[in-house]
Amino acid sequence: MSSQPVAARQHRAGRHNRTLSDEIAWYDAHAETLADRYEGVSPEEVHHWLTDLLPSQPATVLDVGAGSGRDAAWLAYKGHHVIAVEPSYRLQTIARERHDVPRIQWISDSLPGLKRTFRTGLAFDVILVSAVWMHVAPSERTRAFRKLITLLKPGGVLAITLRRGPAAAERGFHPVSAAEIKSLARDHGAFVERETTADDQLGRREIRWEQLAIRLPDDGTGALPLLRHVILNDDKSSTYKLGLLRVLCRIADGYGGLASLSDGEHVEIPMGLVALTWLRLYKPLLAANMPQSPQNSHGGDRLGFAREAFGRLADLSDRDLRVGSRFTGVGGQALHHALRDIASTIRNMPSRYMTYPNAAERILPVDTRTAGRYPGAVRLDEPYLASFGTMRVPIHLWLAAQRFAAWIEPAIIAEWKRVTRSYAESQGRLRHVDDARLAAAMTWEDPARDVSLARDQAKRLLEQQPLRCVWSGKDLSVDNLDVDHCFPWAVWPCGDLWNLLPTHRKVNRHEKRDRLPSDRLLRAAHDRILGWWHDAYRADPDHPLAERFMLEAAVSLPGILAAETDLDGCYSALELQRLRLSQNQQAPEWSGTKYL
Repeated sequence: MSSQPVAARQHRAGRHNRTLSDEIAWYDAHAETLADRYEGVSPEEVHHWLTDLLPSQPATVLDVGAGSGRDAAWLAYKGHHVIAVEPSYRLQTIARERHDVPRIQWISDSLPGLKRTFRTGLAFDVILVSAVWMHVAPSERTRAFRKLITLLKPGGVLAITLRRGPAAAERGFHPVSAAEIKSLARDHGAFVERETTADDQLGRREIRWEQLAIRLPDDGTGALPLLRHVILNDDKSSTYKLGLLRVLCRIADGYGGLASLSDGEHVEIPMGLVALTWLRLYKPLLAANMPQSPQNSHGGDRLGFAREAFGRLADLSDRDLRVGSRFTGVGGQALHHALRDIASTIRNMPSRYMTYPNAAERILPVDTRTAGRYPGAVRLDEPYLASFGTMRVPIHLWLAAQRFAAWIEPAIIAEWKRVTRSYAESQGRLRHVDDARLAAAMTWEDPARDVSLARDQAKRLLEQQPLRCVWSGKDLSVDNLDVDHCFPWAVWPCGDLWNLLPTHRKVNRHEKRDRLPSDRLLRAAHDRILGWWHDAYRADPDHPLAERFMLEAAVSLPGILAAETDLDGCYSALELQRLRLSQNQQAPEWSGTKYL
């Protein structure tokens, strides 16, 4: 199908036990035959699936495993500057003779290292890895993909074609799959923009090709490249930088209501919320004894934040440590001191050393205040969380965390796992870092999917007055009552009271399911939603549910203050959140056509 017979380091434990030199020697020996075969196929036919994704203006392209030079010449004639990478000396010689094109520069290099390519200091708008990936041993693929993504410009395209079918043993092929590529893309903050399949252009019926175009997101502000720099390239003497970035993603995704614009260029986040989210991230990791620094050999030893107070929180679950919870006595005292220790550690460590490339300016500066003595009880609300100070986030970074958390966080997690394993290996404890236990400890525990309180309120109201489905307007009864997550759990796990709405069972289970309500549908339901909120939670302003309703809305919906009591303001924030989820997660929408 393509002219890209790159030789990659062979997996030494593989059944053929071939080396890089063996593969290069094979391609050198068969270079003339292979070049004739590849040149007999039109690059336009081979890559027609990719053509419309190529830049319309002259760009810099990396052709990994350029072989006979067919594809490199095709790209050069389109006006692009091509760096052609090929480790076979004989193939490269033939390619230079057949395609004497000024815009092609040749490099003798190969995956997984691409050492000479990295020394050029270039970044690429397009990287083509056609008929190459099967040469890369499975044990080297994470490293190889990391190299490719690092060479790709923000917004750039990485095109990979995968050969499916039998292969000659002497060429050192390994099994490949699109699922593996998708997983690697997700782990590195990229996404698969296109996936297609094709027959073999050389007429081999037993061979088919899978083609994937992977895009590296770019918000146009430089935020995503900066985040990728910290995640993938920045020096790490502990997992603290990764921890702070993941804290930022978690807050941007679920607690945006507690952020405030400070000077037009930054967003301020209560430092108590940063510390609380940090506590939730690190608590299961330390409980599972996963090393978080090269010197950390026993759980929290040597970690500045994991002091005596932190240890006294071992029996608390993540569900206990949520905004709005209240703690008293020794438990409240331990939490207060633990948050104080964490805030101090973040200020002195990751915030201090997480700087812009080649500069001393901090990316996420922290202004911590000396939290006073334990007040006798702790309520995790905005005033208390703000009493620990603030963290300032550049607004372009904050918006990127809100919009692209679905891509950024998996990349952070993947790198965190890699770093944890490297620390364990340096300590001689790698056998104790079980992948399943590490994955479990890294999982963010979403709130419990519990609609019982909303259901009880609906049943109470049914005993006193008519109650209607918010989406269809149909009368409800105990027999057909369901509680719907306005924003589906599959899209955004949120069990806040404002998000739980009474619906007809058929509407919820057979129509809406895991879809966002459309803008038109949400507007049509305005009066029924506000009526439900008022009757179920706000009719008695002194009832505990009234305060809880507004506190939860202030934390998770944009633009609401906990002191406000205007339900119309909550509804406006609901509309904004719907738009945000629609744009950022491209969630499918439901218009309710059958029941309206």
